[in-house]
Amino acid sequence: MPAIWDLPDFDSHEAVHLFEDRATGLKAVIAVHSTHLGPAAGGTRFWHYADSQSAITDALRLSRGMSYKNAMAGLSAGGGKAVILANPSRSKPVELLDAFARAVDSLGGKYVTAQDVGMSEADMVHLSKTTDHVAGLPDQGGDPGPYTARGVYLGVKAAAKHVCGTDDMKGVHVAIQGVGSVGGGLAHYLAQQGAKLTLADVDAARAASLAAELGGVSVAADSIMGVEADIFSPCALGAILTEDTVAGLKVKAVAGGANNQLAKGIEGRILADRGILYAPDYVINAGGIINVLRHIDTADDAEINRRIDAIPGRLSEIWKESDASGVTPAEVADKMAQKLIGR
Repeated sequence: MPAIWDLPDFDSHEAVHLFEDRATGLKAVIAVHSTHLGPAAGGTRFWHYADSQSAITDALRLSRGMSYKNAMAGLSAGGGKAVILANPSRSKPVELLDAFARAVDSLGGKYVTAQDVGMSEADMVHLSKTTDHVAGLPDQGGDPGPYTARGVYLGVKAAAKHVCGTDDMKGVHVAIQGVGSVGGGLAHYLAQQGAKLTLADVDAARAASLAAELGGVSVAADSIMGVEADIFSPCALGAILTEDTVAGLKVKAVAGGANNQLAKGIEGRILADRGILYAPDYVINAGGIINVLRHIDTADDAEINRRIDAIPGRLSEIWKESDASGVTPAEVADKMAQKLIGR
């Protein structure tokens, strides 16, 4: 196994911490990408990985994304991410959470954790009994999902305006991959505006039920990326845009809430060459972290909403620069974010 420094996704991370607690079975990675703008903030992912290397790679990629996301959202926070390696049964005893909380606390505030895949608001409350370095507690905005969904909805509207000439969503066909808190919330927003919806989820029954409720249709999870639509909105796990999947897309734009959608990075150019607009994921999906980190900037609800409302304008600025320069939206956004974090 190569050293962490030699991994493709190592990006001058300030620190990568590996934790193991044999008494509780905890194995965790906390990656601190940047503290240039403030404490490295990003959620904890509880997931069963095929191997330890995959967990480290995920932490590296996600922490870099958080640096860029927090910077582009105008937050006084750097970027970090934690992953807890779950066993196949995904059991999560309180003793394991306690051990993880001690790991977070040992970093002295350089990393601030929050809710992510596999972790709940209740888990955050439990962690806060051991460490103060927890965001997204009930009195700090709670579940980030609804806020992420609103930001993604505004970003989808901005994408529709760019490729369809109008942000009136009536009749605009959106194919949503993943209908959990973010994708489901997005679907509700779009249905209220008269959009045509095609939904898919690994939980087929959930997708079918929501489609029936909202007047849309559902398809199998493995076929959603082949649906002919105006906009494809990935709202599940990342790395779903590969050379092969991009080649099969039948849409005008990709705009969704999933993190790290580009599997290798080159897919941004492939999308551009195919004439498919791309909304950089860490720009469009920043609503959740904007809300979760409200205590860092002591932002009230009005300020939170103002920052989320700024997402479409930020995307439009990226697309305008991309159109003028020929550089892909993903590259334009990366360069903007890198400048903000002093790189």
